[in-house]
Amino acid sequence: MASPYRLALHWHRRDLRILDNTALHHAAAGAEAVVPVYLLSNWRKEHLWTGEKRQAFLCRCLKSLGANLETIGGRLVIRCGRAATELEKLAKETGADAIFYNRDPDPFGGAAEKEVEAMALRLGIACYGHDDVALHTPEEILTQDGKPYRVYTPYSKNWLSQEKPQPLPKPRSLNTPPGISSLPLPDNAHWGWAESEADLIEAGERAAHQRLKTALASRLGNYGETRDFPAVPGTSRLSQDLRFGLLSPRTIYAKSAAALGETLSTPARSGIEKYIKELAWREFYLAILWHFPNVLEEEFNPDWRGLGWAEPDGKFEAWKQGLTGFPIVDAGMRELLATGFMHNRVRMISAMFLTKDLHIDWRLGEHHFMQHLLDGEIASNNGGWQWSAGTGADAAPYFRIQNPWTQAKRYDPDGTYMKRWLPELAKVPVDALFAPPKDGHPLAPGYPLPCVDHATERDRTLAIFKKHRQR
Repeated sequence: MASPYRLALHWHRRDLRILDNTALHHAAAGAEAVVPVYLLSNWRKEHLWTGEKRQAFLCRCLKSLGANLETIGGRLVIRCGRAATELEKLAKETGADAIFYNRDPDPFGGAAEKEVEAMALRLGIACYGHDDVALHTPEEILTQDGKPYRVYTPYSKNWLSQEKPQPLPKPRSLNTPPGISSLPLPDNAHWGWAESEADLIEAGERAAHQRLKTALASRLGNYGETRDFPAVPGTSRLSQDLRFGLLSPRTIYAKSAAALGETLSTPARSGIEKYIKELAWREFYLAILWHFPNVLEEEFNPDWRGLGWAEPDGKFEAWKQGLTGFPIVDAGMRELLATGFMHNRVRMISAMFLTKDLHIDWRLGEHHFMQHLLDGEIASNNGGWQWSAGTGADAAPYFRIQNPWTQAKRYDPDGTYMKRWLPELAKVPVDALFAPPKDGHPLAPGYPLPCVDHATERDRTLAIFKKHRQR
C-alpha cells in the first residue's frame, strides 16, 4: 500500500530518540521519505529557563540523535529560528507535503505549535501533532465534573486506574533525501556561551536506556526505602531523560509494570509502585501548568498572592553559591553547580530554606534551578517550588517548615553527602553538621557561619503568612 505522503518533516523537540517516538513513528509509516529536523533557538547570552549545563547536554543529545537516525536511513537537519518560519522554508525546499511533531505541554511550546499549524494550513500541507510527553494528556484525567484536579491524591487514583498506552517500535527506515542543507551540530558557542565544565551525566538515547536498565535491576525495588537519602544511589536518575525525551514515559512505565509483575517481594513491589506514583506526580504538575498557566507568574493558591517577599541580597547570592553555613543546603547547591543535578530531598530542603528562612520569592529560586538543572522541567520545577513555598497545588501548609539541621540528621546521618560536596568539612565531626556551631566559630576554616538563625526565621515566616491571611 502506497504511503499517503511523498515527504514529511519530523520536527524534533523534546523527543530526542528514535525508539517509541509517536510522531516519528507515524511520519515513517505515513510518508515515503522523512526529514528529521531540530530547530535551534536564536537567543544569545542569557535565558531565564536554561543555562550552560543544560545546553551542553542538549548538544550532546543532538549528536547522539543524529548518529541514531543514520542507522535507519535518516539524517538530522539543523536549522535555527522561529519554528513556523524555518519549517515553512524547509517545506518549500524539500517539497514536503506533511509535518509531524509531538506536542509540548508548556504554554511556550503550545504557542509555537499554533503558528506552525496556521502556516501548514496556509501552504495546504498536512500537519499532525501527537501526544508523546506524558502517558495521559491533561484533558484525560479530570474529575467527574470534567474539571482539572487541584490535589494529587485523587488525581493519582484516577491516573493509576487508566489503561496505559503501549510503547511503539522504532521506524525501520526514514529514507531522508541527500543534499538538504543543514547547520552543523551546535555547541554552547551557538548561544554565546563557553563550554560547560560541569561533570554532566552521559547524554543520548543509549545512555538513557542503560540508566533505565540499572534502575530496574538495582534501584526501584528499594525506591521507597532509599529515595530520600542523598548519599545513596536510590533514585532512578531518569529525570533528564524524560525532560529531553531520551526515553518515553510509555517505555519507562511498561518496563516498570513488567518488573512489578515479576516481583514477589513485598518491599520490592512497594518500591516499584512508589516509583510509578512519581510518574503520576510528574503528570499532575504537567496538568496543573496546562490548565493553570498563570502559575508561572503567580501563586497557584490565590490566598498567597501578594505576599511580601524580601528583596534579594547577599544571602541570596550565598544560597546560590552554597555558602549559607547550613551544610545540607550548601551541599545541594554545590552539587547543582557541579553536575546540573540535585537530589530531590535536598531540592525541597534548599527551596524551603530560601522561601521560609531567607523569605525570598520562590520565583527567583525557580529561575535559578531552571538555569542549572539538566532535568529542568518547567511544570515540575514550578510545582516543586510552589509546594515548598506553601503556595501551590497540594502544597505543604505554610506552617510546615523544614528544619535544615534536623533534615540533615535524618537524611544524611553519616554526613556522607554533605562532606562529598563540602570538602572543607571533611574532618568535621559528623554531629557538628546537625546544629549551628555553639561556640560561635565556623565549622572549618573558610566555611561560613550560618547566615540566619532558623528558629527566629521560622517564627518570622509564620507571622508573615498569618498577617497576610488576615488582610
